[in-house]
Amino acid sequence: MSDVTIVDARGLSCPEPVIRTKKALASLGGGRVDILVDTVTARENVSRYARSQGWTAEAVEEDNHFRVALKK
Repeated sequence: MSDVTIVDARGLSCPEPVIRTKKALASLGGGRVDILVDTVTARENVSRYARSQGWTAEAVEEDNHFRVALKK
């Protein structure tokens, strides 16, 4: 399995999760990045941003947070 970059944005208010997602995606040309967020708004904003940049986004609910798996 390839390496997965994990960005923990739990507890951060928008737009910080999107800003951290943007930085992580900019540093990678592709692969997989998991963004951890703890609000529905952050989940939706991160997913929307990633898709606008050509990444796929799949969110799953885990214990008290969401894992948004981004792939390109």
